[in-house]
Formats: sequence, C-alpha cells, structure tokens
Amino acid sequence: MSTVAEDDIAAFRAFNRFYTKVIGLLEEGMLKSPFSLVEARLIHEIGRRGATTAAALAEELDMDRGQLSRLIRRLSDQDHLSIVPDDGDRRTNRLMLTTSGEIACAELNALSDDAAEALLEPLDAARRTRLLASMRAIRDILAPADMSGALVLRPPRIGDIGHLIERQAALYNSEYGWNAEFEALIARIYAEYAEAPATPPKYLWVAEIGGQIAGSVFVLPAHETETAQLRMLYVEPCFRGRRLGRLLVDAAVTFSRDSGYRRVILWTQDCLASARRIYQAAGFELQREERHHAFGHDLNGQYWALDL
Repeated sequence: MSTVAEDDIAAFRAFNRFYTKVIGLLEEGMLKSPFSLVEARLIHEIGRRGATTAAALAEELDMDRGQLSRLIRRLSDQDHLSIVPDDGDRRTNRLMLTTSGEIACAELNALSDDAAEALLEPLDAARRTRLLASMRAIRDILAPADMSGALVLRPPRIGDIGHLIERQAALYNSEYGWNAEFEALIARIYAEYAEAPATPPKYLWVAEIGGQIAGSVFVLPAHETETAQLRMLYVEPCFRGRRLGRLLVDAAVTFSRDSGYRRVILWTQDCLASARRIYQAAGFELQREERHHAFGHDLNGQYWALDL
C-alpha cells in the first residue's frame, strides 16, 4: 500500500501541468523552434561537450538507447549532427555538431535565455529570490546526492541559516518525533549566534558537497570565561558515513583552540548516539546528565566538555 497521500499526488501532478504550460512544453516546437524538446536537449548537450558519444548521452539523459539512436540519425539527416568514427576505438562513433548544428544550438540558447528573462523580469527582487531558491530546493530534493563532489567548508551565505533551521527541525521530527518546540528552540539558538558580537570569536561552518548543503556546526562563546560552546552539529542523511560529522567537530575544536579558548562544552541528548560517538572520538568527556521533558518526549540531556 502506498504511503503517499492522494492529495499529495494530486498536488504534484497539478504543479507538473502548471509548469509545463508556463515554460511552453505543450507547444509543437521547443520555444517555437523547429525542434522537439528532446532534440533541443540533444543539440545543447552535444554543443556543450564539443564532442561526445551516444553512450555518454544515454547515461547523462537516462534515455532509451533505441530512441536516442533514432534521434541522432534524424539530426544527422538534417545536417545538424556529424557522426565520425573514433580514431582510438573504431567501434565507437563521436558525435559533433555541424556548422548548421552550431547555429541551431546558439539560437536555442538565445531563445532559452529570452524565455527565462521573460519569466524573471516582471518579478521584484524578493519574489525572484524566492522563486530561484524554490527551484534549487526542488533540484536538491529530487536529484541524487553528488557523493563524488569535493567537500567545501565555508561560512554561511544569506538564506543558509533559515535553511539550516528548517532542515534540522524536519530531520529531528522525522527521525525522533521531536515537535515544533524543538524548531522554536533552534531558531532562538541560531538567532543567538547571528546576534553575538565578533569578539570573543565565533564561527559557523557550512559543509557543501557538489553544490548541496551536507551539514553544519557552529561555535560561539559560552557564559563561562575562556569557554566556547559547540552547537547544532548536523549531517544530511544522504551524506552520512563519510566522516563529515567528525570533520565538522574537528574544525570547531581547532578553531576554538586557535582562538584562545581553553575549553569547549556542548549539550546533547543520549538518544543521539552517532553524535555522541563523534564527541567521544574528539576527546570530549561526559560531565553530567539530566533527565527532562522536551520536544514532546522524555529525554536524558548530557553535558560534555573538552579541555584544550
């Protein structure tokens, strides 16, 4: 039995119908050109690569090999595409745009730019930013995580803190059943970070892999003298198992030491076993425990510390 509500399926399909109309996919030719959507995409992909193979295109576009072969032959018959045997492997053909194909590619790119500008130009800056952020969110959610991308630890950009609050609230709700009380708490915690002065030192690390936010953590001064507090460590589920949590904690500890702090403290819950193992591996020691009721559950809070 499906776990997806019928209303959710209906909303998804309604959006697809709306968006295909908005970007003109129901027209006979892509952007009023003589090419279908898939033909235009093939021309774009071949033009972007300069030269490629049918196998590479099939993998990139997840296309049926038979359908792709027919489309390649059609574009070749129209003199938009050149099929040349590969000198290194005579069993493989290289695909390149002809002069006619390059002209078509340039025209399609110009038409695509004009279509995007026509949609974005009427929007004010706030709505344009909201639209583009929503597009990125859809892409990030539906696209498979890029596990091969290089890891970047960077400071937050505009919009990141709101994203981190939303993601952690949603994750802890789905994984532990924590309610809106937790979301309110972390919103206050992030506000405390944002409003804290630059001195004593503070820092927030956003881990990014393949252009996607994969996790984060931050450090800010605690109430105790010469003490830093490590807060809000999290790693996206699709990026777990890559020692990312350990890297974030190590970065926070190194920063605290280099900034002149003599101690780092943190507060967590004993049900967060993976995070607790990371803290222990970094040298943190359990100071005390305290049972309490929060976020809709009976919890056991733990206070950990690391002397630098």
